[in-house]
Amino acid sequence: MAEQYFTRRPSAPRRPARIVAHLRGQDVTFHTDSAVFARAGVDRGTELLLEALDVGPCERILDLGCGYGAIGIVAARLSAGGHVILTDVNERAVALARENLEANRVTSAEVRIGNLYEPVAGLKFDHIVCNPPIRAGRGVVDRIIHEAPTYLADGGRLWLVARTKQGAEAIRERMARTFGASEVVRRGSGYKVMRATKGGGEDG
Repeated sequence: MAEQYFTRRPSAPRRPARIVAHLRGQDVTFHTDSAVFARAGVDRGTELLLEALDVGPCERILDLGCGYGAIGIVAARLSAGGHVILTDVNERAVALARENLEANRVTSAEVRIGNLYEPVAGLKFDHIVCNPPIRAGRGVVDRIIHEAPTYLADGGRLWLVARTKQGAEAIRERMARTFGASEVVRRGSGYKVMRATKGGGEDG
């Protein structure tokens, strides 16, 4: 059933659950379900990505492939006065993310349904943050990387996390080819958090 989390209409039987995670010094409540990534608890890659995430006030943030909304909700709390858009192709995930925005009283964010960047056509962000669906195939991950500059403001950053054993270094290299440079900003538990900056050829 794990492969279904990046499909539009999962067929797995519903198994709703509720979890509490401690992220960036705060307890966050999430409603989860089957056929949504990390149903049983926030995965270590997402935790590491959020530990590394550096956002400022009043910034525009895209949580790409949001699942039930962990990254976007924490990012919204970190960026006072900012605005977060969470997107996912999975209808079940989108419904959960909307429910979790309400459950955590986050009003500076919205959820949109659609594949990759389609729901935010024409918009620009200061940060694109994503725990990419490696199992969906290299083509999907490459699109996330290669199309990111179109949706980033000058100086905007793409943040990705991946398992070292699942090709994190190859992903970082592809980020570097697209952006001119990329860097590993956090590592641990077999994961690497990678960042690339638009116009940041000397960033790393």
